[in-house]
Amino acid sequence: MGAPSALPLLLLFACCWAPGGANLSQDGYWQEQDLELGTLAPLDEPISSTVWSSPDMLASQDSQPWTSDETVVAGGTVVLKCQVKDHEDSSLQWSNPAQQTLYFGEKRALRDNRIQLVSSTPHELSISISNVALADEGEYTCSIFTMPVRTAKSLVTVLGIPQKPIITGYKSSLREKDTMTLNCHSSGSKPAAQLTWRKGDQELHGEPTRIQEDSNGKTFTVSSSVTLQVTREDDGADIVCSVNHESLKGADRSTSQHIEVLYTPTAMIRPDPPHPREGQKLSLHCEGRGNPVPQKYLWMKEGSDPPLKTTQESALIFPFLNKSDSGIYGCTAISNMGSYTAYFTLNVNDPSPVPSSTSTYHAIIGGIVAFIVFLLLILLIFLGHYLIRHKGTYLTHEAKGSDDAPDADTAIINAEGGQSGGDDKKEYFI
Repeated sequence: MGAPSALPLLLLFACCWAPGGANLSQDGYWQEQDLELGTLAPLDEPISSTVWSSPDMLASQDSQPWTSDETVVAGGTVVLKCQVKDHEDSSLQWSNPAQQTLYFGEKRALRDNRIQLVSSTPHELSISISNVALADEGEYTCSIFTMPVRTAKSLVTVLGIPQKPIITGYKSSLREKDTMTLNCHSSGSKPAAQLTWRKGDQELHGEPTRIQEDSNGKTFTVSSSVTLQVTREDDGADIVCSVNHESLKGADRSTSQHIEVLYTPTAMIRPDPPHPREGQKLSLHCEGRGNPVPQKYLWMKEGSDPPLKTTQESALIFPFLNKSDSGIYGCTAISNMGSYTAYFTLNVNDPSPVPSSTSTYHAIIGGIVAFIVFLLLILLIFLGHYLIRHKGTYLTHEAKGSDDAPDADTAIINAEGGQSGGDDKKEYFI
């Protein structure tokens, strides 16, 4: 048997001989530790593992390419971007999930006009795929041919757009209080979409969305149903089924079903004018509502036999009212769904005029004018009193040797022409 190999002994010696239990630092150089030669760690203390790195290992990390995962809607365009810090004089390459090379550097490798070069530099290779199909989904590989070859993966997820939903199950001309069930389904979504119901602004609570895989094995068909009892308020309403999916990006994709509800008529009587008087013309309008709308109206008066008239017109007209026309009148609205009778009590008032809005308006204007005249009279009285009080006031002033103006409080009022004092006196009239 040959001599044992000396390589294991040399490796053991190198590890144990390292000064003070030296270790490699992050920059690849030996770093001294506090362990003495030949010492062992106690068995009950945990032993930490150390990643040994050398300058060559750090350089290899710079040569590792990186990418990102992408999500695209079917029919859209996706851009695949691969970058590397240290290319080591090698080119980047993109491959599809079938490991077919798409681009090697700036050179096209696969004849697919949907795939175009976006950017090609020593540190980046970016390509675009337009009109993406569901079959394009998968992992794409970016490679750089260093020693060894390094790769990075990019997962491309393709969203299937759901088709416009379809509503089935509606029967025309529902009757009031009937129960109906509507079904809604939508195909082609990936992942599976969700369906919701609403009536106008009111949300309807339908059954949970059911999911079924399509025959292509990639997309799904979703369905839901809603059941409700209709009322007359539902006549003319729209029941809406909407599909919610991330590929729609908030856009509305829905279908509505217009429903018609048949119900018995209702009616009310409206007089014109509202407060009839003897001698006036009066029309009683019977306003019928229903689906279908009333086709016939029957007028009657309590205590009167037979009925007044049966007509397709909804108004009962009195050309000239008399006191004898007072009483309780009934209007019966008739349709294929049934009938309804409304009542109105007619009281014919005396022919004396009722204050109208025009008379009230004139009264208000007259009151305002009277108030203004009253204010003017008060003003004239005060003005006349002021003039009378100051009328005939004379101020006497000595012209000789005096430059001062006469004082009104010391003025001498002389009804016979003033006090005599010679020709040098002057009279002032204020």
